[in-house]
Amino acid sequence: MIKPSEFIHPSDAAALRQMESIPGFPTLVKKIMALGFEQLQYGLNMATAVRLSPTQLPELYNHLPPICQKLGIEEPEFYLQMDPMPNAWTFGDTKIYITITSGLVELLNDEELDSVIAHECGHILCRHVLYHSIARYILMGVDSVGIFDFLTVPLQLAILHWSRMSELSCDRCASIICSPDVVASTMARLSGGPKSITSKINMEEWAKQADKYDEIKNDGLWNKTLQLGVTLSQSHPFSAVRVREILQWKESQQFKNLIHNLEGNTSSSKLCPVCNKPVNEGWRFCNHCGAKL
Repeated sequence: MIKPSEFIHPSDAAALRQMESIPGFPTLVKKIMALGFEQLQYGLNMATAVRLSPTQLPELYNHLPPICQKLGIEEPEFYLQMDPMPNAWTFGDTKIYITITSGLVELLNDEELDSVIAHECGHILCRHVLYHSIARYILMGVDSVGIFDFLTVPLQLAILHWSRMSELSCDRCASIICSPDVVASTMARLSGGPKSITSKINMEEWAKQADKYDEIKNDGLWNKTLQLGVTLSQSHPFSAVRVREILQWKESQQFKNLIHNLEGNTSSSKLCPVCNKPVNEGWRFCNHCGAKL
């Protein structure tokens, strides 16, 4: 089983500690969701998206179970929304679900789609989903009707800052399931380029643009203020920054040790001869497919 502590990004951990140190914040967030927003969004999703299952578009559904198995998380509900815009999100608290769009499915190959789904499952593994749901409401402009008036602007900005940093942790989670190179190539695809172009991108050179961006951002108070103003409205870190972060982590000892340990555990585990999933020594029947062992 993979533990969040084995891959969590330092900026994610620091932002979360700062946010949760605000007196009463976790309780406040729970109360916001208890007002019915979770049930509202869940109902809308149920009515407008297609729930994927072994009998409903199984070629898409089958991407999810192996990823959940590797991460050691309970399988969330899985939905497809008919939307040409490539996107994916995880939502909920008491009932967590992942939604992907048809535009995402059409844009990515199977490996890249696994990367996105693993990223979303990373939010579940890291227990991001409750706070992410609140961040999503803020970005959707729900506060414009006064529902979140009791969330001060600094607190809203703190939530959004943490939300951006949490994406870096989930890029790492996707790298564990797929690879850092697949995550980087997926980032290029999601930036809008067709595979005929993005497959030829020099990722290391693209990552260096993030260093140049840091130079521009830190070149005096005015530039820092301008860049901060742009960043505050973003739901995710900029693509070049994410690519740099994941390529740097690829070379880290932390990543190499984690992959080495996972490969060792996989090679020593007993697999079901029918579904090829890990089984325990004491099982008489596979708990995954029911086959006799």
